[in-house]
Amino acid sequence: MPIRPPYAPRRLAALLVAALVLGLAPGADAAARAPGSPGIGDDYFPLDGNGGINVLSYQIHDRYEFGRKRISGWTRLKVRATQDLSRFNLDFLLPVTRVEVDGRRADFRRPVRHELRITPRRPIASGDRFTVVVKYAGRPGRYAYAGERNWLASRNEVVAMNEPHMAPWWFPSNDHPQDKAKVDIRITVPKGREVIANGHRVGRKVHGRLATTRWRAREPMVPYLAFFAAGDFVVDRGRSHGHRWYVAVSQQLGERQQRRSMRQMRSSARIVRWLETQLGGYPFSITGGLVTGLPVGFALENQTRPTYPAVGGRATLLVVHELAHQWFGDSVAVQNWEDIWLNEGFATFMEVRYTQTHGGRSARTWLCSRYRRTPADSTFWDLEIGDPGRRNIFAGEVYYRGGMTLAALESRIGSADLWRLLRTWASQNAGGNGSSADFEALAEQVSGEGLDAFFDAWLFTGARPPNSSANGLACA
Repeated sequence: MPIRPPYAPRRLAALLVAALVLGLAPGADAAARAPGSPGIGDDYFPLDGNGGINVLSYQIHDRYEFGRKRISGWTRLKVRATQDLSRFNLDFLLPVTRVEVDGRRADFRRPVRHELRITPRRPIASGDRFTVVVKYAGRPGRYAYAGERNWLASRNEVVAMNEPHMAPWWFPSNDHPQDKAKVDIRITVPKGREVIANGHRVGRKVHGRLATTRWRAREPMVPYLAFFAAGDFVVDRGRSHGHRWYVAVSQQLGERQQRRSMRQMRSSARIVRWLETQLGGYPFSITGGLVTGLPVGFALENQTRPTYPAVGGRATLLVVHELAHQWFGDSVAVQNWEDIWLNEGFATFMEVRYTQTHGGRSARTWLCSRYRRTPADSTFWDLEIGDPGRRNIFAGEVYYRGGMTLAALESRIGSADLWRLLRTWASQNAGGNGSSADFEALAEQVSGEGLDAFFDAWLFTGARPPNSSANGLACA
């Protein structure tokens, strides 16, 4: 039996004429119906970030309950469409109860736990700016993503700090370094507790037994660098060495640890001033740090205010490392996670530079010492740090061989060119992103040398670089 077409020929012709008159010929609105992709295109984390959107700002309104370790609240995102959209995704783990787009209720689904897929009532045209409000509530500690369970909390303290992911545990985001946005954070907790976050504290309102503290960052940031901590903290603030600073230390630590940690946090402005003499102007409007009493076991370069475990007098290089990230990792973020050596290798190299300029051994001595005592058959040389793989982005080799790469580059192109290169990298890419290929191109431009073989040996070969002057070695 023949199948009758849905439209007779005359009826179809009439529809085509009407479509032409209205500018809706077949295919004309196809782009408007295209969904944004569920990932931004990072090979290591295919679901990180989202296609079709650029988030301009986040206004986060969260209430945290210490006893239940529960968050409830809502976040308003101001977004620009980078393509015609029928729907788009956000990265988020907590249960969602309502979504609005430009004030109108929108449909939402979860194709997978990490993805919040939002369908507005009307398609969004490329270039349009729109507002999204997401309401949610849940216990972040129950959720995992990419093998990570990142919520750090006790009954007395919480700190939202982790990398490469943290935002999806407490606010919906476009969670990838390629999409920076301004962040305004309001956290509500019992009024006897402190709240610390990025940027400047701009207000605190008490309402009954609760208080809402507001923090606002003046400069855009990568989502994982946004943080908050809440609990019992000793706070200090001031202005020194040309910079405003705000620091906090958990009262969950013993008195001796509190004193030592506070002394180290107060050194932040001094260390930032030293880093400016090496790298150029500090990229943000305030500095500082926070020491948590939770057993975190690591520090993190949260923008404007890194977070640390208990630190003492011997932790100066750790503070140098995290504050160096304000230039390398925060202001200049990686293009993709495979470029992570540009963060960790650079911050490690600034530790070496600090030691050299404060009476310790030179970067050249450090480089040759590490090279000589690490034989060719050591697994230390196996990893290609320019593309280490998802499981190895925080491997020790990325840090130390990354630092060695810069020390070797200094030997290869000379100290003047190396420091001109680092300052140019920080200034030209400020507020943006950079890749290994971008850095190599700039290094060749600044030095006037062809450096393909050098970078291949150090970044993209799973073997010990030959001990040659071409590789910045020739170590005796």
